[in-house]
Amino acid sequence: MQIHGISHITFIVRAIDRMAKFLCEGLGACEVYDSAKKNFSLSREKFFMLGGVWLAAMEGEPPIERSYRHLAFKVDEADLAAFEARLRAIGAQVKEPRPRVPGEGQSLYFYDFDNHLFELHTGTLQQRLDRYDT
Repeated sequence: MQIHGISHITFIVRAIDRMAKFLCEGLGACEVYDSAKKNFSLSREKFFMLGGVWLAAMEGEPPIERSYRHLAFKVDEADLAAFEARLRAIGAQVKEPRPRVPGEGQSLYFYDFDNHLFELHTGTLQQRLDRYDT
């Protein structure tokens, strides 16, 4: 018996089409399903693929408050500025980065329109462990 990995990640959002814009135009996700014609779940939902990960957006009441709880995707450092421009263009709020130590990678933090925090990160777990071990 074993866990094979993450199946999917679901975000509860007020406006599902706005989340689709955030994921597709802001991050380059591909929308693969919309339950608008026939709902099989608790509420309308859309499915997306992003970096090989299945993301689901379901209409409902999103988190009231923002927190540091977040989902991070790995990206190349050379792409951070282009992602930041795309996200700002759709109105996503880009957050000031936390202090970094050399060698742990760079990050871009940003909120969607429903208080979910995301991160685009350039480092790996091994790089961070190696850096923190010095």
